[in-house]
Amino acid sequence: MSLTPEQKKQLRTIGHKLNPIVTVAGKGLTENLQLEVDRALDDHELIKVKFAVGEREIKKQLIQELCTIVEATLVQEIGNIALIYRKALEPNPKLSNLLR
Repeated sequence: MSLTPEQKKQLRTIGHKLNPIVTVAGKGLTENLQLEVDRALDDHELIKVKFAVGEREIKKQLIQELCTIVEATLVQEIGNIALIYRKALEPNPKLSNLLR
């Protein structure tokens, strides 16, 4: 899914105040981590993921791999934090970061 620059700007504005929900560390993209990110995207639509890995190239590869696996779109990557978006089929207004 491709986002327009205006959509990305709006999502970055919303994501600025969010805290990372999931941390990817030394074990990489385990099955449980993928399930947790998938659940978080279903609930919140827009989440931050922290990557605590050493190399910049490895981090970029993990971000792309995670987005591919959970079928999400990378909105922004700053330092060790990635802002990821996936539209929910039936967003919950109490949980969604976009509807609050």
